[in-house]
Amino acid sequence: MANVAEILQSMQSRFNPKAAAGLDLVFQFKITDAENYYLVVKEGTCDLQAGEAERCDVALIMDKETIKGLLSGEISGMQAFMSGRVRTEGNMMLALKLNELFPK
Repeated sequence: MANVAEILQSMQSRFNPKAAAGLDLVFQFKITDAENYYLVVKEGTCDLQAGEAERCDVALIMDKETIKGLLSGEISGMQAFMSGRVRTEGNMMLALKLNELFPK
């Protein structure tokens, strides 16, 4: 199984800079059974960093298997949220923006 960094780096290849125009957001990924990462989306760019951001707009809390399933399309975000496999902290509505920023 790929590590979390490889999984999240795969997102960057799908990044839609047009959808990020005018945005300044930080998405924290708190992975319960692996390392944490955060994505900074700012003015049409996307930067993946290891660790905990000083501030984040929304934190997504899940295990490694769930993030892999979400990014591969095996699990829908709504399905993961409704089943409790993903929890959020902060502005939950921003989590919906990820589909627009990183289309499949």
